[in-house]
Amino acid sequence: MSYTNGLDKPTDYFTTFLWTGDGSTSPRSHTGVGLQADMMWSKIRSSGHQHNLVDTVRGVNQRLLMPSDNNDEDTTCTHGHFDSLDSDGFTTTNAGGNWNVNTSGETYVGWFWKANGSGSSNTSGSITSTVSANTTSGFSIVAFAGTGSNATVGHGLSSPPKMIIIKNRSANDSWIVGHGSIGFTKFTKLDEDGASGTSSGFFNDTTPTSSVFSVGNQDDVNASSENIIAYCFSEVKGFSKFGSYTGNGNADGTFVYTGFKPAFVITKRTTDGNESWHIFDNKRNTFNAVDKRLQANSSGNEDTAAPLGDFVSNGFKIRGTGGGINVSGKNFIYMAFAEAPLVGTNNVPCTAR
Repeated sequence: MSYTNGLDKPTDYFTTFLWTGDGSTSPRSHTGVGLQADMMWSKIRSSGHQHNLVDTVRGVNQRLLMPSDNNDEDTTCTHGHFDSLDSDGFTTTNAGGNWNVNTSGETYVGWFWKANGSGSSNTSGSITSTVSANTTSGFSIVAFAGTGSNATVGHGLSSPPKMIIIKNRSANDSWIVGHGSIGFTKFTKLDEDGASGTSSGFFNDTTPTSSVFSVGNQDDVNASSENIIAYCFSEVKGFSKFGSYTGNGNADGTFVYTGFKPAFVITKRTTDGNESWHIFDNKRNTFNAVDKRLQANSSGNEDTAAPLGDFVSNGFKIRGTGGGINVSGKNFIYMAFAEAPLVGTNNVPCTAR
């Protein structure tokens, strides 16, 4: 198991924030997030509309990508948009229909990651990239122009990414996910519910190194002269974990050790069957059980149809039996970020919920 140095205050680098729309047509400032984020992934909870993702490398104002579908980058955002990521929050504007950011009475969730601003040039790979990297939290945002041929791309982190999410900004191509627990000969699509597949066209059958990740010749990750964005995550002790577990099919499910109390967990069944990516966090469920689900590949509203189980002081305990959470003998991958480390450098233990 490989970690970079641990950290004691995860909320400096990742957090979840909830808000309720007020329907205003003027720019609205939201404060209280607690950090200057460089990536924001958001979703309306109470209605069925798409996910939204903005970041500081592409630019925030009217530059949406939608993890729940394969659309290219939206630079007009006629249904409302995000103006900026601010020192303690973000600003939204209604642009002729604001259902995805600020409809009156609707509830929303945003997940925020800190990188390192708008980025700088990185020449570590065969393709020059623009990288905003936070080596403390193991997160980087990587922009590059595709070549159409097998290549390497610098990611700016000090250890190999365990999970990479890539999107072609210029075309209606899928979101491609590489995950260390199933290996980079395989891929999974964030905007779809299918099982993982095998192809050298996405990650060139090559495990990322401490300086670069590899891309193949598929248009989704490396179309010639098209704009590509990648979100790279390496493991950090006490902050993040990217692993897998095997389901047992009953309510006394698998315990997944992360080494921290989770704030956020996504799970995905990777072996056979069509099952969604399930998203859970500690702000929509402030106490156990953790059952309020959103699906990364779906525009559907929040539901409790497939509960996860419990967030505990050192991981999460599966108690759901849904097909996307806990089928006997099936493999599931996950990504998890911390609310608090199990034990920090001050040796104060993390308590259960």
